[in-house]
Amino acid sequence: MIDQRKATTGHILTLITILIWGTTFISTKILLIDFSPVEILFFRFLMGYLVLFLLSSRPIRTQSFSEELLFISAGLCGVTLYFLIENMALVYTLASNVGVIVSIAPFFTAVIAHFFLEEEKLNAPFITGFLIALTGIILIGFNGSFLLELNPIGDLLAFLAPVVWAIYSVLMRKISGLNLPIIGVTRRVFFYGLICMVPALFLSEFHLDLQRLGKISNLTNLLYLGLGASALCFVTWNRAVGILGAVKTSVYIYLVPIITVAASALILDEQITWATLAGTFLTLFGSYISERKFKTMPKERLAVKSID
Repeated sequence: MIDQRKATTGHILTLITILIWGTTFISTKILLIDFSPVEILFFRFLMGYLVLFLLSSRPIRTQSFSEELLFISAGLCGVTLYFLIENMALVYTLASNVGVIVSIAPFFTAVIAHFFLEEEKLNAPFITGFLIALTGIILIGFNGSFLLELNPIGDLLAFLAPVVWAIYSVLMRKISGLNLPIIGVTRRVFFYGLICMVPALFLSEFHLDLQRLGKISNLTNLLYLGLGASALCFVTWNRAVGILGAVKTSVYIYLVPIITVAASALILDEQITWATLAGTFLTLFGSYISERKFKTMPKERLAVKSID
């Protein structure tokens, strides 16, 4: 079993990650004025990779191609596909639809983990918590209007995004068992993510125009995404997955809509309605049930090192 101190560390790291990820939409929204979605994605992860390289340039060593394949798959799923699919979904469907659908990632993570991780199995309390949290997320996403506007292509893409993220979380759980330095692990994942991103750059409008960074708002928001949401958050998330497991960590994703709404109210002066408050309560209550009752079986060598 995980000792209490280590478990507390895992929960704190996950909460820090979610607090930052829940506010990234503001930075992305500002950057979309001068950058395309693919450009934002490439620049933020390139910046994140360079920062991690400066922190620790020592290469990590895998023992076989199958271990290396875990990193390749994690970079493809967690860096390239997830964000590209999510951005493409936003082109075809409403942001509220995407926000609601993507927030069900914990459920997909639990399902995939059930079949591929011996120590993490589905149980009734998790499903109950998921349904309660999903109700809250829907209330937050549609803000009490109850107007569901279906856009098949965009909504299908939005459903694919959390599936891809669930696969990434399970892959990181397996990588954590290799007992490799967490900064090196995240750097390797970023590297493969950037490599997999190259074809998308040629298929989209990508311009290496650094003059756009002369605009203070562009520079500060890109730094926030690159240093905070990418370099820092992927390290803390990957570390938390190694400590708590893929499912318990993913439960915190339920909180993203709440953080997004709070940030919108504080920064963008958006109105908080009764549906938002009710949805917040249900989401918190559902995530509490899912996280509190979900148990993981002990497994040796799950945690990754926290430093190089």
